[in-house]
Amino acid sequence: MKQESLYRRLGGYDALAAVTDDFIGRLATDKQVGHFFGGHSKDSLGRIRQLIVDQLCAATGGPCIYIGRSMKVAHEGLNITESDWEVSVNHLVATLDKFKVPQKEKDEVLAAISSMKADIVAPAPMKKQ
Repeated sequence: MKQESLYRRLGGYDALAAVTDDFIGRLATDKQVGHFFGGHSKDSLGRIRQLIVDQLCAATGGPCIYIGRSMKVAHEGLNITESDWEVSVNHLVATLDKFKVPQKEKDEVLAAISSMKADIVAPAPMKKQ
C-alpha cells in the first residue's frame, strides 16, 4: 500500500498556507531575524509568502510547482548566520506544534528544510591567524 504524501498528511494547501502565515508572523516579529522582513512592501511580502507556500507544497509532494529563485540566489548577501538559522527552525517547530503536526510529519518537514540549509546560511567568516 502506497503511503499518502506528506502534503496530504499535513492537510493540503490550506494547512500549508496557515502554517506559512504563522511562521512568517513569528519570523517578522523576532528581534534577531525580523530585520530580514523589514523594508518590503505589502505586495513583496505577499509574494514571499506565496513562494514559501509553493515551495513547501512542492517539497512535500503536493501539486504545486515552485518557480522562485534557488535558495542560494534568494538568500545570497543576506548574511544569514547559524544562529539566525537556529532561531528560524525553532519558530518553525513552534508553528508546527501550534498546529499539532504529529512528530513523524514534523520530522519530515524539518528534514526537507534542513536539506536547504547550506544554500541559506552564509559561510562563517574565516578567522584571521
